Amino acid sequence: MRIAHVAPLFESVPPRYYGGTERIITYLIDGLVELGHEVTLFASGDSRTTATLVPVRDQALRLDPYPLKSQIAAHLAMLDEVRRRADEFDIIHFHLSHFLHFPFFEHMPERTVTTPHGRLDYKDLPGAYRRWPRFPMISISHRQRVPLAEANWVGTVHHGLPLDLYKPIPRREAESGYLAFLGRLSRDKRPDRAIEIARRSGMKLRMAAKVGDDDRAYFHDMVEPLIDGVSIEYLGEIGEDQKADFLGNASALLFPIDWPEPFGLVVIEAMAFGTPVVAWNSGAMHEIVDQGVTGYIVDTVDEAVAAVDKAVKLDRSLVRAAFEKRFSAMRMASDYVAIYARLLDRSSDGPRIGAVAAV
Repeated sequence: MRIAHVAPLFESVPPRYYGGTERIITYLIDGLVELGHEVTLFASGDSRTTATLVPVRDQALRLDPYPLKSQIAAHLAMLDEVRRRADEFDIIHFHLSHFLHFPFFEHMPERTVTTPHGRLDYKDLPGAYRRWPRFPMISISHRQRVPLAEANWVGTVHHGLPLDLYKPIPRREAESGYLAFLGRLSRDKRPDRAIEIARRSGMKLRMAAKVGDDDRAYFHDMVEPLIDGVSIEYLGEIGEDQKADFLGNASALLFPIDWPEPFGLVVIEAMAFGTPVVAWNSGAMHEIVDQGVTGYIVDTVDEAVAAVDKAVKLDRSLVRAAFEKRFSAMRMASDYVAIYARLLDRSSDGPRIGAVAAV
């Protein structure tokens, strides 16, 4: 199969730092190439990929030091290039949010598929989607679909990671008694809640997280005063090469989100190291966490404190085994290939694509 992937331009593929969407695109492409498919990636020029790279901007938007940038112009230019070369591909897989590509490809929706990687409860999305209802969509969790239930959903594919990317490590006993928080220091991720849980649990909290421009005021006013550098430690944003030490040595990961998380990549990253998770009952967590096996899902801080005590006693080898069974990158790639094949079969038969049973 000749498959094009169209990535957002905010981060490179893979990202240098924070960027779950771009990491998943990397692992998916690697899996597709390993399965023998001919893959092309439209992305920023600083991307590194096993696919054929079509650089549509010299570097990712976030790390470009030029003070004046237009993300809209950059993405529109990329979409025009994809449209110009569309006949080179059997299927074009878009990973862009908010359907910016729909008007460009309304003459050929049956040869596209779209995976939105974020939340779908924005006010304007249903109205926009009703204007272009023929575009096939793949969700990253069943929960993600809820705000846009009328869309042409053709499958759900949970994220996956290469099995050899993260592995359990011998834990350093002197540092094994801490909880981890990894992600963004934003209001939705609730680092303040993580701090309260850790303090009430009597355990140290280590926070490795990005502070985005939109989150600086919240971080300065609500989180920074709670960081003492001893029981609550802030490490800043960490790279891939630091995750093994950070997550692998943690007693548990805290994921106390306060938003409809469509997946939660850090949850399966922790599980890959055998590290259990204490997650808030929100978004897709019930699809990702196996209660009492890979961690616990809670509704209150009191429940979270009690869950920490239970989570640190879980068998870490069973946490890893559950990860291997459910969240490998090759399983993810194979699931996507099956959907591509169904769509192409239906397209060749002539009638408009309809909904296909979820994977």
